[in-house]
Amino acid sequence: MKILLKDGTVVSGSGTSVQDILIEDEKIVRTGVIEEAEVHPDEIRDMSGKYLFPGFIDAHTHMDLEVSGTVTADDFRTGARAALAGGTTVVIDFATQNKGETLKEALANWQKKAAKGCSCDYGFHMAVSDWNDTVKAEIPEMIKKGITTFKLYMTYPAMRLNDGELYEAIRAFWEHGCFAGVHCENADLIDAKIREAKKEGRFGPENHPKVRPDTLEAEAVHRLMVIARLAEAPVMVVHTSSAKALEEIRKARRSGQTVLSETCPQYLLLDESVYEKKDFEAAKYVCSPPMRARENQDVLWKAIADGEIDILSTDHCSFTMEQKRMGESDFTKIPNGMPGVENRGELIFHYGVLQGRISPEIMCRVLSERPAKLYGLYPQKGALFVGSDADIVVMDPKRKKTITAADHHYNMDYSPYEGFELDGSIEEVYLRGALSVKDGKVISENQGRYLHRNLPKLRG
Repeated sequence: MKILLKDGTVVSGSGTSVQDILIEDEKIVRTGVIEEAEVHPDEIRDMSGKYLFPGFIDAHTHMDLEVSGTVTADDFRTGARAALAGGTTVVIDFATQNKGETLKEALANWQKKAAKGCSCDYGFHMAVSDWNDTVKAEIPEMIKKGITTFKLYMTYPAMRLNDGELYEAIRAFWEHGCFAGVHCENADLIDAKIREAKKEGRFGPENHPKVRPDTLEAEAVHRLMVIARLAEAPVMVVHTSSAKALEEIRKARRSGQTVLSETCPQYLLLDESVYEKKDFEAAKYVCSPPMRARENQDVLWKAIADGEIDILSTDHCSFTMEQKRMGESDFTKIPNGMPGVENRGELIFHYGVLQGRISPEIMCRVLSERPAKLYGLYPQKGALFVGSDADIVVMDPKRKKTITAADHHYNMDYSPYEGFELDGSIEEVYLRGALSVKDGKVISENQGRYLHRNLPKLRG
């Protein structure tokens, strides 16, 4: 079947232009000015006045994850459905190794989870919690299976590696052309501040940001930079939330290190005032790192505009209010995480592009092009080139929308962005050429495929 998209404003990381796109057999087969009589399409769709973005890639999601004595509210079935509704045609989730497991066992567990039904294409990073010689020896096998990036934690008892293990792992990954994304927080000082809070009788969710201040994120980023420099390897700082953490990244780059950075919409649009909400409402926003002081937002937006932040993911890790209430009498037992994968593209379009903070090209870079390159998918994904998969997001700058939990596709009972009014929104989403979302509704589910990723492309 041939589908001709006419007169859309096609967006790439380097420019925008009004073009036509011809889709056939899941691929883009022609772009430019295309006459109907030349190609005899089965369907013609008018895209006048609409932006056509490459399908968005969310390289940081947690679906069907067992954590904090519960399991995330969204599995791959509901989470990927929500992702697709929001223009995300690829998620890269974390196949998480439990203590004592091999990486092969961890990957098999996550492949089973995704096989239950996934509405967008998907890949995996490997989250390593148990570093040893056996795990090191598995790296080549993971690459053969399309796992070319890894995740490491400097906090959380079940996942944390010590500094020596971080050094060995980061060095070993780079010996094979892979890199690690690292969750940077100082676990020991957080634990000390938690003990202090409890001793003082402070158990409410408003204490979550107080025990995880930005200085502890920045210290961990600095320490990671030292470790990576010794390892002579690149690293990614995931969910960068503060100006202090960003400055540590800048210092390392100025010294010649290759350091990648990711941030998330919550750190651009929400601030620490959310923890002042009463009646346990603050628990909705308990995630790590927590939201920061408002002045960090402008710093992060500018860093995106200046190319200092490479990608913009969500850290989608959803828990219902019933699950959050596990920590009603002790904030440290509130499951850490928030939903986000459905609204990312529209939030960035409204608050970034339409409000003049970033251009459509920069939005394309951080949501599509750059993650595709970093995670070994370009130009199959992340571009609207001849030969690329026909993953296309049709964004209407005049289509208004109000975000509400009543309309979302998550398995969730709230939205952290409830009531946000947007001036532009997604009209259609194509997954490998098939119209999968129309007028905000998912009309084709469970068509996602596993993506065998190549080695990362750090430059360009």
